[in-house]
Amino acid sequence: MSLVASARLVLAPPHRAGWPFIGLGLAVALLGVFAGAWLIWLGMLFAAFCLYFFRDPTRVPPQRQDALIAPADGTVTMVDLAVPPAELGLGETPRWRVAIFLSVLNVHINRLPATGTITCIAYRHGKFLNASLDKASVDNERNALAMRLDDGRDLAVVQIAGLIARRILCFVHEGDFGVAGARFGLIRFGSRTDLYLPHGVEPMVVVGQTMVGGETVIALMTAAT
Repeated sequence: MSLVASARLVLAPPHRAGWPFIGLGLAVALLGVFAGAWLIWLGMLFAAFCLYFFRDPTRVPPQRQDALIAPADGTVTMVDLAVPPAELGLGETPRWRVAIFLSVLNVHINRLPATGTITCIAYRHGKFLNASLDKASVDNERNALAMRLDDGRDLAVVQIAGLIARRILCFVHEGDFGVAGARFGLIRFGSRTDLYLPHGVEPMVVVGQTMVGGETVIALMTAAT
């Protein structure tokens, strides 16, 4: 990544969901004018961290209509066969799952992996285990979405809370039509996003690979077997 691209990523404006936290940090810093310099520094550091955490850079999805793209920034921690969350009603047949772990340093905006209609959204309360663990997909608090694509097939995206994450935000509703790369949510502060591919579609990514949400191609629908 070039220096210009890196600077644009770091200095990207924050999503509106971050402004209350940024404002809190600035308020603490203002209070420090009367309470002590240490409080000024604490407030400014927190505000700066929130500016970084909630940054919302512009992403350009690939022009290929058959591409399924990464729903989040981060690192691929699992590529395996798994059954989507039961609450989505997508059946019990395993399909390929790509799990992306987001550290607190990653962009946390979630993006739709394809163009289609949101057919189901299901929130499930749970634990706050380390999101990189396999059992986090079962035990952790999560928000699951099912999408119906233009060809009639379904996929699922699951937002999973992490060790220090305490709030999952979802910006879409059942029945909404969304385009690939559109923002659909975020998770505070550190999390995981799982993508369950349509039946017959195999992933093109590997464990350890870095994902750029809204841009990295995870699979091609035309490569379905």
